[in-house]
Amino acid sequence: MPEICLLGTGGMLPLKNRFLTSLYVEHNGHALLIDCGEGTQVAAGAHGLKMSRIDTLLITHEHADHVTGLPGLLLSIGNCSRAQPLDIYLPEKCIKNVSSLMAVCGYLPYEVVFHGLSDEQPASFTAEKIDSMLTVDTIPLQHGTPCIGYRLTFSKKPVFLPEKAKHLGIPVVLWKHLQSGETVTLPDGKTIASAEVTGDAKPPVIITYTTDSLPIPEITDFAKESDLFICEGMYGDTGKKSSMNEKRHMLMQDACEIAKNAGVKRLWLTHYSPAVEDPQEFEHELKEIFSGVVISKDGEKITL
Repeated sequence: MPEICLLGTGGMLPLKNRFLTSLYVEHNGHALLIDCGEGTQVAAGAHGLKMSRIDTLLITHEHADHVTGLPGLLLSIGNCSRAQPLDIYLPEKCIKNVSSLMAVCGYLPYEVVFHGLSDEQPASFTAEKIDSMLTVDTIPLQHGTPCIGYRLTFSKKPVFLPEKAKHLGIPVVLWKHLQSGETVTLPDGKTIASAEVTGDAKPPVIITYTTDSLPIPEITDFAKESDLFICEGMYGDTGKKSSMNEKRHMLMQDACEIAKNAGVKRLWLTHYSPAVEDPQEFEHELKEIFSGVVISKDGEKITL
């Protein structure tokens, strides 16, 4: 079961009571991180999370509040005796600038591997280090620099039905192979496919993360039926709609409209402007748009 923690909810710059937005997702003892602004490793420690478990880092774009925590995070992970390579996925056009941040790290006891992604076309890959059944999809967003959103789909294996396996005379030693989706051969030469001893597939767990962007229609389809949709909401003051459009950001109300139209189960708002001292003041208005909205706070957690 994925365990999710929103390390921070701030945009632009960290405040004394608000870290920059970053998402930590742990599953089966391995974790991935989305974005890494200033002080991310401090936020992780403050929320009791283990940086040593981070195997994959997904970066939305190269603006400072999303990447300048990279050197500190990499050094902190190195101090956890890591030796295995760490994968970083990000827009291809951002690799040069983001990788240059590593110049201040000096020696790291592990390899950092950068993977470039298109900011013009959707992409998809399997996050093998986290789970062989975890698919990561991307979507191009509209911001002032190449920027992408991420959708994490945790697929689940069908339920294994031991009574069927017994009925077919399958030795117990072969059950684990059938549970893994393999086809097995019995001592008499007969082959048994996994589907013959499993039930219907369980529905996947879907987490969608989009920031920073205009509220483009494509996000609605991308976030469709997510168990958890995490989206920026810079302001709750609708009078700032025009200025937010010019800066290619969205309002809290925009995020709620997307969540409602996408049929998501729950929405966590994040990336609040430093000028918004109390995002909770907009809660009543926002819940009238989408009742499943959570005006998130640093350290917001859930297990899906």
